[in-house]
This record gives sequence, C-alpha cells and structure tokens, in this order.
Amino acid sequence: MSIKVIITGATGMVGKGVLIECLENNEVDSVMIINRSAAGVTHPKLNELILKDFSDFNSIKENLKGYDACFHNMGISSLGMNEEEYYRITYSMTEALAKLLYENNPELVFNYVSGAGTDSTEKGKIMWARVKGKTENMVLNMGFKDAYIFRPGVIIPEKGVKSKTGWVNFMYALTKPLFPLMINSKYVTSSSRMGRAMINSVLHPQELKVLENKDINILAGE
Repeated sequence: MSIKVIITGATGMVGKGVLIECLENNEVDSVMIINRSAAGVTHPKLNELILKDFSDFNSIKENLKGYDACFHNMGISSLGMNEEEYYRITYSMTEALAKLLYENNPELVFNYVSGAGTDSTEKGKIMWARVKGKTENMVLNMGFKDAYIFRPGVIIPEKGVKSKTGWVNFMYALTKPLFPLMINSKYVTSSSRMGRAMINSVLHPQELKVLENKDINILAGE
C-alpha cells in the first residue's frame, strides 16, 4: 500500500520531522506541503503550495484532491496572545482546512497535533488548553474515515530538525547531553517518532484516537 499525504507546518520542528519521515518512507508515494513561505526542501516526491492566508483554502482546493491523509502540524505558542487571536489561528484555521478536505474526500485520515495537557471538556481555566480541546473535538467529529489527535509533551529533535522558537532551541542546546537518556523514557518522544507514528496511523488504523507520548512511541514502532 502506498499513500499520498498533505503536511502543514513543515517549517516548524514537528512538521519538519514529519516531512523527513514521509520523504524517507517507501510507503509514502507523494507529499504536498502547504506553507506561507518556501520550506527550502527539494525531493522527487515533494510538491509545495505557498498560501499566504490560512483562513481561506478555497484557492488551492483542487490541488488538495486525491490525497489519503493530512498531517496538520501547524501551531503557535499562546504566550502573549489574547484568546481571540489564538482561537483564530488554532481553531478557525484548522476548521477551514478540515472542512475543505472533508468536502474533497471524507475517506481521508486527518491527524491534528495538539499538546499535552489539552482540555477536551473545553471548560477549564487555561485558555490555550480550552481552545485546543475545542479544536480536537471538532476534528474528531468532522466525519473523516479516521482522525487522530497527537498530544506530545517533551519532543527530542532529530535529523537536524530545529524549533522556529529561539528560546526553545536554547533549552534544547542545554539539555542535549541528556538526550540519550531521555529518549529511552516512554514519556518522551522525538520528531522522527512523530513522523513514523503519523504514517502508521494511516497504514495501520488504531482504536485509540488521542495519543500521548507513550502511545505515539508505540505507534511509531518503538
């Protein structure tokens, strides 16, 4: 079985890790990445769409037909953001993409990268957790053939992957000597494992739909 996948957020740490795994995997036949700016990656099975406005995907709707899965890795830190703006980027943009893809192909598998500590009740006091929880519920209830929520906590970057956030890269640089010990913990995952788990979610459907780090590692084959 070979699959065709769409990836968002391929310039970020998680998205780049997922992209690398997809390009290296023989069971992934074709990859379409959607970015605001060029990712600077070339590969025989890679195509790229530049989209400035992620609130409206209609201009590229026809380009997104014929795919088996979407790995939606686009996210942003809530630090310094008000709820309205964070909601627009986190929920509204995800909903716009999910709706268009569902119209294109209800048989598609949609994977959404959320985060550890997300509030699926949508009623908690922590703003980002409520918004992500609402986004998770929307994805799971959209009607896709299958959908998975990835809730990573600690992620170790591999294969040259880096975060777009300066202070995150600084912290990774400080803790890098501990990576060999950390990677063996079931509560820690990696950018490569995230990618392999996403691919396996399409090739080998799972009963568990909300995946924490230990579940991501199992699905990745670790």
